[in-house]
Amino acid sequence: MSDPGTQGLPSDGDGTRTVRAGLPAPVKYEPTLPGPVFAAHFHLPGEPTGPYTYGRDENPTWTLLERAVGELEAPGEDGVETLVFASGMAAISSVLFSRLRSGDAVVLPGDGYQALPLVRAQLEAYGIEVRTAPTGGDAQLEVLDGARLLWIETPSNPGLDVCDIRRLAAEAHARGALVAVDNTLATPLGQRPLELGADFSVASGTKQLTGHGDLLLGYVTGRDAEAMSAVRRWRKIVGAIPGPMEAWLAHRSLATLHLRVERQSANALAVAEALRDWPEELGVRYPGLPADPSYAIASRQMRGFGCVVSFTLPTRARAERFLDTLRLVDDATSFGGVRSTAERRGRWGGDAVPEGFIRMSVGAEDPEDLVADLLRALDESAG
Repeated sequence: MSDPGTQGLPSDGDGTRTVRAGLPAPVKYEPTLPGPVFAAHFHLPGEPTGPYTYGRDENPTWTLLERAVGELEAPGEDGVETLVFASGMAAISSVLFSRLRSGDAVVLPGDGYQALPLVRAQLEAYGIEVRTAPTGGDAQLEVLDGARLLWIETPSNPGLDVCDIRRLAAEAHARGALVAVDNTLATPLGQRPLELGADFSVASGTKQLTGHGDLLLGYVTGRDAEAMSAVRRWRKIVGAIPGPMEAWLAHRSLATLHLRVERQSANALAVAEALRDWPEELGVRYPGLPADPSYAIASRQMRGFGCVVSFTLPTRARAERFLDTLRLVDDATSFGGVRSTAERRGRWGGDAVPEGFIRMSVGAEDPEDLVADLLRALDESAG
């Protein structure tokens, strides 16, 4: 647990840091990244003073992954802790339900992840007041007074609006509220919420963090020991722990995060520009477009603009024809994978979007091929 390993220095670049994050110190004849530890219990003679006692509490494979994520979320910072979970929703729930009590108030984004309405219903059932406001324009400030916790999702999913984390965090702290930021879409290479004043950075590792669409994972990173102790206790109580194989796969995948983020962000910009220039008005949203409403704030607080592009086709039927015509883009939910995906987001309900709204996750294919496929599908689906 105390082994400093071979983590990068604060001055290291993202590439150096990501390929070495969380690795243990080298041992002769041992693998660079040890394999997953499958254990429900550990040898424990005498008093339980060691770091590993029971599989619901700790696991050496989690430890390495948690160290790695912490190094990416807050490079060079002491006292930052990361906890990994079975899914992004498990991580989100751990913060909300460990910090809030009956009679408290929480502010949630009104345009955030579609599972948040389910969370709202459960919070209200426990006697917690839930207030909502849109992400854009820092609108959550208007309903912040008296709240115990402010939950930010920026860029928002799926609308891609952005709010000023530093401003919101400062205002929330002045009014006695904690701040949690859902950093899923940005990843730690695109945005570091703790540096911008947040108390928690929370994310689904299912998405671009791991990037291959083959595991479910979540994490919480924070610097306040008492708050993180409560999150840890919640994880233990509900047993929302990742399997060791998932944790190992996630750590293995982190080594290419900087490569994937760089390629996918460049591809997303190319796709957004091509869609913007299409003869039809598609209402393209991407924070990296200079004309996008989110660009000004995003360019100040983000180090990359992500891999998600949204746009709207005139009708549901047109959107479905478009998706059926694509050759290189799979019709699938989620985002952040190396293979491009897109979906008509309205098919799930829960998002306030038009029937023809498309959320596209841009992958790592050749940008010329992706753009050609999209433009061909737009043309052929118009008939």
